[in-house]
Amino acid sequence: MERSEHTGRKAPRYAALGTAGIFAGAIAYVGLRDPHVPGFGFPACPFRLLTGWNCPGCGGLRMTHDLLHGDITAAVVDNVFLLVGLPSLMLWLILRWRGGRPLMPKSAMAVVVVAVLTWTVVRNLPGFPLVPMFSAG
Repeated sequence: MERSEHTGRKAPRYAALGTAGIFAGAIAYVGLRDPHVPGFGFPACPFRLLTGWNCPGCGGLRMTHDLLHGDITAAVVDNVFLLVGLPSLMLWLILRWRGGRPLMPKSAMAVVVVAVLTWTVVRNLPGFPLVPMFSAG
């Protein structure tokens, strides 16, 4: 049985639409609910449960909520690494992709790994001021 070109093209469109729908729903949920309040509805970070440390992504949901509500200062406190790093990485990947070059050469991967490990250690140092916060109540 032959596979038509038309069928092969529909699947990526549906996958893209489905992914966009799920992403929009997740963003809406984070925007409407407050992840600063315990019992927000997402499970606790497994890395934090096992180690007691904030992982590189801890505070990402609170940062997203703060951005959606226009509170840049709170977003910086919750996770400045993701706030600056994700858009920077996305821009870099888009420029690499449009230039026809490999997206993540080994040297770039090493930089990302070192940055993530450094951020994980630094944000868990005693007295470091940029840690995700829960609201009281």
